[in-house]
Amino acid sequence: MSFSRNRTQYLAVIALIASMVIWSVSGIAIKQALTVLPPLTMIIFRFTPSVLLMLLIGLICRKSELFGLQRMELADLPLFLIAGFCQPFLYYVLETFTYDSLNSPTIAETLLSTSPLLSPVFAALFLRERVTRNNIIGILVSTLGVFILTLAGNMTFAIGNYWGVLLAFLAVSSAVVDSIMMRKIPARYSPLSIIFYAQLISLLFFYPLWFWQEGPQTMVSIDWSQLADITTPLSVAIISVRYLTIFASVIAFILFCYALRVVGVTQANAFNNIRPVFTAMWMFLFFGEHLPIAKWLGIGLIIFGLFVCQKKEKVSDC
Repeated sequence: MSFSRNRTQYLAVIALIASMVIWSVSGIAIKQALTVLPPLTMIIFRFTPSVLLMLLIGLICRKSELFGLQRMELADLPLFLIAGFCQPFLYYVLETFTYDSLNSPTIAETLLSTSPLLSPVFAALFLRERVTRNNIIGILVSTLGVFILTLAGNMTFAIGNYWGVLLAFLAVSSAVVDSIMMRKIPARYSPLSIIFYAQLISLLFFYPLWFWQEGPQTMVSIDWSQLADITTPLSVAIISVRYLTIFASVIAFILFCYALRVVGVTQANAFNNIRPVFTAMWMFLFFGEHLPIAKWLGIGLIIFGLFVCQKKEKVSDC
């Protein structure tokens, strides 16, 4: 029994790390896509195919505990409605405009990774989750590392539009509420079912907003002939959106949902602090962004904080 429980915990941690690696590239992909596509059009291009892909997978793997697609019970509809409204709809509208408002994907990724600071409060209030001293210490140390990673050597950086900071905070809040809903949804639903219904419901909010703000005329204004050359900005944007569809919107979400239901809201969201670590690494490797010693210190604090957060406290007999 203990071996099985430990194995499940280890798999959950691996799933969390994998989802954070995938999401750490999202900011770079979104920035690439937004050079050509309007924000809401990019979101529609991202989530419509992801819902269809999950429907296909769910029907093929109907009996799978992870990828099976179960019918939604009417009594659970309110939970799915709140989850779908908060994330993807509200979160990704706010996230997209955050990246559009701020100059650096690293800065945006850092602000969007602060959900661990809110998670313990929400989890304690709405889920009665026990928040341990190690959880709090680990989250604070890890978050300190996030800010060191972002600010080191960038004290004169241009943030861009400061509304982006507020948008990032609202996005983080909506993501934490979504985590609460995913935890409250009954265990009979597979992770794919939860993500499928949440994203399907979110499209009911996305499409009216898209028609109002951008609409089909956006499709007409795009020079689709550029797709004949894979090196054109439009081709790069479409490739970026396909990455967001398959990896960030399907695979990463399913992995995160699975892990969250194993380890809880507080510990799962604590892993959001490693997203800027991977983003900084990608910017260093592929875009030549400098990583001074102070940034490496921030990375070390983030990783150390995560270890502390996941460490179980010994129960006293007193």
